[in-house]
Amino acid sequence: MKTDLPQSFQRLEYQAPNYTFSQVELDIALDPARTIVKSRLEVLPGPGHEAGASLVLQGHDLEFVSLRVNGEAHRQFELNPEALTIHALPHEGGKPFVVEIICVCVPEKNTSLMGLYVSNGNFFTQCEAEGFRKITYFLDRPDVMARYRVTLRAREAEYPVLLSNGNLLSSEKLPNGWHCAVWEDPFPKPSYLFALVAGKLECIEETITTSSGAKKLLQIWVEPHDLKKTRHAMNSLIASIHWDEKRYGLELDLERFMIVAVGDFNMGAMENKGLNIFNTKFVLAQPGTATDADFSNIESVVAHEYFHNWTGNRVTCRDWFQLSLKEGLTVFRDQEFSADQMGSESGRAVKRIEDVRLLRQLQFPEDAGPMAHPIRPDAYQEINNFYTVTVYEKGAEVVRMYQTLLGVDGFRKGMDLYFKRHDGQAVTCDDFLAAMADANGRDLTQFRNWYSQAGTPKVIVKESYDAAKQEYQITLTQSPSEHISNKEYKPFHIPLKMRLLTEADEQEEVLLELTQESQTWTFDHLASRPVLSINRNFSAPINLDFDQSESDLLAMFSGDDDAFNRWEAGQKLAMQMILQNRLPDAPLIDAYRQLLTDVDLDPAFKELALTLPAETYLYEQCASIDPQKIYAARRAFRHAIATELRIEWAALYQQMQIPGPFNPDASSAGKRALKNFALGMLLEADPLIWATMAVSQYQQADNMTDRYAALAGLVVHGSKSAAACLEDFYTRFADDPLVIDKWFGLQSSRPPVANADSTLSEVKRLRDHAAFKMNNPNRVRSVIHAFCLNNPASFHQPDGSGYAFWAESVLALDAIRPSDSTQIAARLARGLDRWKQFSEPYRTQMQAALKLVSDCETLSPDVKEVVSKALGNIEQ
Repeated sequence: MKTDLPQSFQRLEYQAPNYTFSQVELDIALDPARTIVKSRLEVLPGPGHEAGASLVLQGHDLEFVSLRVNGEAHRQFELNPEALTIHALPHEGGKPFVVEIICVCVPEKNTSLMGLYVSNGNFFTQCEAEGFRKITYFLDRPDVMARYRVTLRAREAEYPVLLSNGNLLSSEKLPNGWHCAVWEDPFPKPSYLFALVAGKLECIEETITTSSGAKKLLQIWVEPHDLKKTRHAMNSLIASIHWDEKRYGLELDLERFMIVAVGDFNMGAMENKGLNIFNTKFVLAQPGTATDADFSNIESVVAHEYFHNWTGNRVTCRDWFQLSLKEGLTVFRDQEFSADQMGSESGRAVKRIEDVRLLRQLQFPEDAGPMAHPIRPDAYQEINNFYTVTVYEKGAEVVRMYQTLLGVDGFRKGMDLYFKRHDGQAVTCDDFLAAMADANGRDLTQFRNWYSQAGTPKVIVKESYDAAKQEYQITLTQSPSEHISNKEYKPFHIPLKMRLLTEADEQEEVLLELTQESQTWTFDHLASRPVLSINRNFSAPINLDFDQSESDLLAMFSGDDDAFNRWEAGQKLAMQMILQNRLPDAPLIDAYRQLLTDVDLDPAFKELALTLPAETYLYEQCASIDPQKIYAARRAFRHAIATELRIEWAALYQQMQIPGPFNPDASSAGKRALKNFALGMLLEADPLIWATMAVSQYQQADNMTDRYAALAGLVVHGSKSAAACLEDFYTRFADDPLVIDKWFGLQSSRPPVANADSTLSEVKRLRDHAAFKMNNPNRVRSVIHAFCLNNPASFHQPDGSGYAFWAESVLALDAIRPSDSTQIAARLARGLDRWKQFSEPYRTQMQAALKLVSDCETLSPDVKEVVSKALGNIEQ
């Protein structure tokens, strides 16, 4: 029996709007209990206009007050909880007309964190994807783009700061202690990019000069006590602006650019035109409370949201099926920015490796599960379930392949043409592809398959060498993911960088373009058999089926000039041995030793090269997953490396100490990463001996990176000193929510050191902690998500206790409605969608937990879609 689900939206059923708006004027009188919104809409016939058509405006949780058309009261309308439908509109010759609406919303009761809501006494908005309809009645769809003029009114004593999109035109005091500010955004935008902020905030600001000589004001607004934590975010914003000018010729187009940080924010950040709103996690940082990873994430997210100013705002997506048009492209841009900030080619390689690890650990499993979808899906049920790692991360890899095929200069030509053609428009992925093809004179028709086919394609590599002919031959065969039907598979256009590694080292890197199901390439004049280095720099997001010998992999790990493939060879060697339940052999240990002692290698690269494949990535290599066997084999492998190289780890720990004040630059961060990795390996080798040194580092650290790494080492390895340090950590940082999130997350992520039940018991205790709130997104992620989604060894227990906790948590979160917790619950619900790939008894226990959730009659549509697809009750 099929599960009853909401309407499925189909991409091919897109219809252009009957009406569009040229100008939107909003007058908003802010009050937590009763905000009055007056809207004035200049309405034009849209591209899909039909004579006599009614105007249907979406609205949700609104109190309707009045309607006027062309200045006259209008009574021919219908009102329901989801829409205002206006009939009998003027249609003289297709001329524009004016619609004026007054309505009321109640921000203090809006717990969904979508639309206009109150957080800690301040007003904020979140309108993507469908939040604007909670503010006023509107054509709330991305292809309706208008210019906005916004007047904000509020009591000055309570809300001294009034912000909205664009440029500030004026501000003035009003009677009765009120004041107002008028903002104008001169560029057309869809409603999902609207934003307002009001409250008691303070800002750090800088004035910069752009490449054209224009002066621009940059501001980062936070609550007063957080002002000292904004410097890194400001530096990141300035660097992003200058990078976009240099790399793509794109200049900041407004007089000012603002970022606002809020604790209660469901997303990481939002690119509202000129007024980005962020979760505090991605703005606030100082050495004593933020790790190197936090500094890096802030730099990346600030850049991402700023880059949206052009790739998402000036040119936006026609409909939500095209979401990867803006998100995949902007993820690629922020990845390239962050790679350039690393300051060296080896640093760029480190960034590339980190991006691929994320893709493989999160997106590859999605591609292989029941929620698999193309980066441009043909249908969806719930828009909130559409913001996926496939749309973002795989979408970025598809954009990167354009650059691989066309070159950096060719890609820039395509970007230039894209903006020339579509500035101020809402467009499709096909428009982007056309700009790339036309700018470079390339036929990219087959490349379109990346947008329409789900799953990670597999490429099988077969090689042969004829010594007599001195001829080397490779055959590449592509096929769909094993989890995707072969019925309608169309070959992808796959760019694969490759190089033949020879003793003479005379072969250059070449680009192979695999466009058929199978193709063969022949290379002549090779005096000896080469070692094939293929898919260099991960040039295509594929599963490479290449039965390379361990000796070839060892040769690549020891000396491939492509840093990514050097790392990749080490990962393959470790993966094969772990899955065969083997310990590292002497040649691999020697290779690890040589790498660690190589003074020419970047410390950050060394740390990545010795980090083993994640358990979840190892799962993807198994026909039937036994999580406890994989955990035990991986832990034994790691212990052997720790023990065999303990002299090198001890030396590195001392060599990587950094004198002087903390600096978050890439070089210093790389040294800290390797030093703290060495500390973890020493604790792995013998926690009794090295715990004292970890405690000393914890106590003496002058930065959060070192303090947290020492604490994590003590917790992960079950040291008796961990409890006292955890208590001290909480006491030190009890007033800093973001740091306490780390405290919760560390304990929830602890592997089963002593016994499996201890971590789950600890997680339940943390859930009952006074500082834990079920309606706080960051806190839920740090406890429940950290355990269920990021701690596989503790979560996957044969008795199903982890799954029972998962089901209980999904239902509890989903019951907090209306709330952003519904989306948090839907994300958590995806934790068991791969249940069919697990061995017994895990599979049966996971299925039972899914059924328990599915049987709840009050499930939200978001969660219902996920669990129904997981159980196979509905088709994709």
